Amino acid sequence: MRRDVFQAIADPTRRAIITLIALQAMTPNAIADNFNTTRQSVSKHLRILTECAIVKQEQQGREIYYSLEIEKMKEIDIWLNQCRKIWETRFNQLDEVLSTIKKNKK
Repeated sequence: MRRDVFQAIADPTRRAIITLIALQAMTPNAIADNFNTTRQSVSKHLRILTECAIVKQEQQGREIYYSLEIEKMKEIDIWLNQCRKIWETRFNQLDEVLSTIKKNKK
């Protein structure tokens, strides 16, 4: 099942996992050590992040390491920038309206 990337990053635990593995690739056990939860729960979060292609797996000997997929994060950033531009425009328009109202009151 292919999940939506925004569904994946909506969860605070998954966002924390993304933050952890942004610094360096980690094994599921190393990731789980940073949370007050079971290894099984962390594995579920990792599966969702992998299905969304936010993280990638790499086998090194017996261990699987998870690392951040930068290109997928760039897609999220592009979308966020579009939203940011819309809101900046709206706030600038609001500033103009408030300035006009303030001038008319004087």
